[in-house]
Amino acid sequence: MSERYHVRVTKDYLVFSSGHFISYEGDKCERLHGHNYRTSVEVEGPLDDNSYVFDFIALKNHTKAITDELDHRMMLPTNNRVILLEESAKSVRVRYKDREWVFPREDCVLLPIENTTAELLARYIGGRLREDLRAAYQFVPKVLRVEVEESFGQSATYQWSEPEA
Repeated sequence: MSERYHVRVTKDYLVFSSGHFISYEGDKCERLHGHNYRTSVEVEGPLDDNSYVFDFIALKNHTKAITDELDHRMMLPTNNRVILLEESAKSVRVRYKDREWVFPREDCVLLPIENTTAELLARYIGGRLREDLRAAYQFVPKVLRVEVEESFGQSATYQWSEPEA
């Protein structure tokens, strides 16, 4: 017999309201706008000595810490080839072709991703969460899924699986 277990958290407070814009089709860039994002996280693995895959409260708390860092910020990708960033102590200057924005530094979160799409935001949150759980609990799930909903009925899911031995 083969058994699989997973736990999933999705709460009203696993949300972040953030501004962003993305580049697309190689050389286009959408207008600055924002979303009220919702996040859900699922981990899969064997049961531990407490008959848990992983503690719900710890999973919620670590996810919330990551989403809180994104909340009420302008999300900017640092690895985008057409959206250029210049960071100073007080501001972040953003350029795309002849368009330019300047944001207060404390209002921005610079993300090591190519674009601020829901897909890459889910991957970013998943990577951060996986590292946080490993560092704090020595826990590496067999499977980690992160869903980021950018508006009702419109979401992207990232899945990471433990490499086969």
